Amino acid sequence: MSSALHFDVLIVGSGLAGLSAALHLAPTRRVAVLTKRELNDGSSRWAQGGIAAVMDSGDSVDSHVQDTLVAGAGLCDLEATRHVIEHAPASIRWLQQLGVPFTMENGHLHLTREGGHSERRIVHATDATGAAVQDTLMARVRATPNITLFEHHMLVDLITASKVGLADQRCLGLYALDESTGKVLTFSAPHTILATGGAGKVYLYTTNPDTATGDGIAAAWRAGCRVGNMEFIQFHPTCLYHPQAKSFLISEAVRGEGGRLILPDGSRFMPEHDPRAELAPRDVVARAIDFEMKKRGLDCVYLDISHQPKAFLLEHFPNIYARCQELGFDMASQAIPVVPAAHYTCGGVVVDLAGRTDLQGLYAIGEASYTGLHGANRLASNSLLECMVYAQATAQDIQHEKIATIPELPGWDDSRVSDADECVVISHNWDELRRFMWDYVGIVRTNKRLERAAHRIHLLRSEIQEFYAQFQVTRDLLELRNLVAVADLIVRSAQSRHESRGLHYSRDYPQAHPDPRPTILVPADS
Repeated sequence: MSSALHFDVLIVGSGLAGLSAALHLAPTRRVAVLTKRELNDGSSRWAQGGIAAVMDSGDSVDSHVQDTLVAGAGLCDLEATRHVIEHAPASIRWLQQLGVPFTMENGHLHLTREGGHSERRIVHATDATGAAVQDTLMARVRATPNITLFEHHMLVDLITASKVGLADQRCLGLYALDESTGKVLTFSAPHTILATGGAGKVYLYTTNPDTATGDGIAAAWRAGCRVGNMEFIQFHPTCLYHPQAKSFLISEAVRGEGGRLILPDGSRFMPEHDPRAELAPRDVVARAIDFEMKKRGLDCVYLDISHQPKAFLLEHFPNIYARCQELGFDMASQAIPVVPAAHYTCGGVVVDLAGRTDLQGLYAIGEASYTGLHGANRLASNSLLECMVYAQATAQDIQHEKIATIPELPGWDDSRVSDADECVVISHNWDELRRFMWDYVGIVRTNKRLERAAHRIHLLRSEIQEFYAQFQVTRDLLELRNLVAVADLIVRSAQSRHESRGLHYSRDYPQAHPDPRPTILVPADS
């Protein structure tokens, strides 16, 4: 008898995308939500700015679409972009119905503005929108009988039909490491949703939590799915520069409300780089900061919003203000030291408008997916929006199908492995990977740097695969295996783009190509 755990839908990841999909599916499906740490430990919780949506009569869908296309530097998919933006107001209303405490003003949603947006359209809960949304969704999920939660369960690999001797190309379930026992469990379901987030931890400096190790992207790639636009890694321009800050993000909204980027002598520099100055898209601002730091030998630049009244700052940015105070900075009287840091993975697993991947029964939503919305650079606050729209679309697609029967799945075979004797190898390889990715595949790239990174990745991958084959799997080993796979995808994608566009800037190809196309990698070509 099989020891597999059977469900109608498996959801890997517990951020906004995963929890939204679970709530949409729960009325008609038995859902399992697997998350490798606790329910609230993903990236969604740390989103400060808000959710972009046309909620004001002076705004329009066309304007939001145009801002997204401009930020995406010619690589946004128009159909996907319009689809997401048209469904934005309904997504906001759904969250309101669930009880998310958005900031209100005179009985209406308070809308702020962020870089790249031509209008005020950012719906927010002060400066902690992600936390407010996550707390609301977690409470709902925990109270929903049809949803079973598996915390501290990490995805090892997907189970495809070929693994059980079937000819068709579909996903039948997955293997997951139960960290409480150290055992790998088998989960079966006719539908699996990857909502595992991005891969910011592939870089030395990132605003992402420790969970952002590209697990879903790597697993889908190994299972035979295409990935797209992995060279476009967004570096957030303003991460607090402080050894104890642990990459604390200073929201885009601080610049949207008048924050100015300055040098140590107090002079502004953004107007020299772009006519939109501090309100330019993130790629422009991050490159400008990187340029000024390297040109002048600076450790950081500064973000100054001290010209705003203290009461204004406490009302709009209470959490940022408090955290800065803890670290010795008073936003009301002094400029904050900031640096760019890896923030968002614009590429991912290739999906259609329903979140379907190349593998039947497998979906990807949120930051793990490549929908075409973000193009070569994500517009601020479009990410949480994408999570919600695709979560609903995926749930609807699954609910339109009959619940299929899954054949018996083989259990995890660890009969030929032993406990690792030197886990220090994993930590050393992890550190090496993040450092050379930061040095060679960061904000500014060259052919030579990419070649060096590719060479290091080849050596690391061989060593990690040998380790994986010989020893019991652990979360650290699985995350390192996934990060090396994602690093390889990023480098290969960057090497194939012979131009500079959006988040990918190459000194060897500084001009943009007249006919831009997305970068799509196919596993069969690897």
